[in-house]
Amino acid sequence: MTATRTELMAYLDALGVRTSTIEHPAVFTVAESAALRGRIAGGKSKNLLLKDKKGRLFMLSAEDDAAIDLKRLHEKLGAQGRLSFASADQLRAVWGVEPGSVTPFGAINDRDGLVTVALDAALMAHDTVNFHPLENTATTAIAPGDLIRFLQATGHEPMVGAFADPAVAEAGD
Repeated sequence: MTATRTELMAYLDALGVRTSTIEHPAVFTVAESAALRGRIAGGKSKNLLLKDKKGRLFMLSAEDDAAIDLKRLHEKLGAQGRLSFASADQLRAVWGVEPGSVTPFGAINDRDGLVTVALDAALMAHDTVNFHPLENTATTAIAPGDLIRFLQATGHEPMVGAFADPAVAEAGD
């Protein structure tokens, strides 16, 4: 059974995690969320559900403007072969969210621990980080340490590291 936003918030509350959520029109891409910049403090994220050649799933959270080199990311994650995007059906079945709503909070729905969570260190360096609370009509701010505590409580020990490629980011400037 897929957790609702209300159940997610109750779970976070039971863990003693403080969050702040703002409502907004649905956003499906980082570009669409740019209009929210003035309303949201802290690290803004992009979140990708990826799969490797063996079918292993990875959820990567990085800063919204980070460049991610999908041709080389598998090396940093320990994945088998190049990564590709998971299908919408996999997103719904395993992570419990719709396309455009990928979030580390989806870990609450992955009771079998099928997804490896990777958090980019640059995103986690902010005082607060922001993600959709299982739906893309709101954004929830959480302290990085509390996000890690939430992930651990759901059985997902996150990898934290430099997953954005600085060389790619510089080339895109």
